[in-house]
Amino acid sequence: MTTRIYFSSNRLGEVTNDQLQRVLDRFDLGRLVSSEKTAEGVMGQTHYISSTAGQFVLKGNPLFSGQWVEERFIVEQLDTRTSIPVPAPYLVDDTDDIFGWSYAVMPRLYGEHIHTPELQARLSSLDKQQMAERLAAALLELHSWKVKNSGELDTTTLAIRPFEISYRAWLYGRIRYWLEDAQKYSNISVMDMEWVEGILEDSRQAFDQLGAATFVMGDFKPQNVLVQNGENGWRVSGLFDFTTAYFGDGVADLPKITTMYLENGQEELAKQFLTVYFKGMETKEGFIERFRVHMLYQQILNWGCAKAMKQVTWDDKLSFAEWAQKFTDVEIYKS
Repeated sequence: MTTRIYFSSNRLGEVTNDQLQRVLDRFDLGRLVSSEKTAEGVMGQTHYISSTAGQFVLKGNPLFSGQWVEERFIVEQLDTRTSIPVPAPYLVDDTDDIFGWSYAVMPRLYGEHIHTPELQARLSSLDKQQMAERLAAALLELHSWKVKNSGELDTTTLAIRPFEISYRAWLYGRIRYWLEDAQKYSNISVMDMEWVEGILEDSRQAFDQLGAATFVMGDFKPQNVLVQNGENGWRVSGLFDFTTAYFGDGVADLPKITTMYLENGQEELAKQFLTVYFKGMETKEGFIERFRVHMLYQQILNWGCAKAMKQVTWDDKLSFAEWAQKFTDVEIYKS
């Protein structure tokens, strides 16, 4: 199921050069030169491979049945529907004779992750502004893929399987589920709960009036985006990892980049990113209400994860509502 939440691990374990050469032989991809684990990657599923035929990424040990079918379908669609570089061709081996699990092989994409200190140190103010604009433009391209109903891809039929009741019911259910889960690791007061319910209620109509569903990457974050500087300035040079993709409200893809800017004290870049996206939207009605809910959802996940892993980087005395309001307060995004 694409809309589950996954946390980091190491699903590949140790892979040998002999196994990697057998992978290359299976797809006629040359002789192995070198290999290394990737620094980023969902659940430790990925491994770099360098061969005489080029540079590749191995992604193995699927998280759910149909993961490769789904990701290949999405990559192929985005490759034809947008100008954004994605890892195509997406080659799949459904057999498990090499590793004990199935895997996919794709070309390695090049560029730099936007959040790295090395890149940030080289960027001028204009560079940073242009990058925020390019990220927003990339999202608008992704969200140009529209379908009739919100839901998840059925990996058997490759049709969209609608959410059981409605998109709003599914989304609100996930928000309440993860807020309750956060109570296992932190104090979520009655006032916090009432604050959350107030935001959900205020946004109910905006979701119920949402028209056609769009492709939602579900994990549009710095670790999954690469950028390069060229003759025409900065561009998105790579986009990957569609493990949590679904079809719904494209605004759901805005919070992670916005959060990155806010946590870095770059409110103006957050405004620029959101402004460019908003101006490019076909239907702007209800944007603020829906954005607040998606941002709330992201901060519930961030809060719960930080509390569970004891990696809180803010004043631990703050209540959830006090802490999250700095992200959900729409006034900070207005000029």
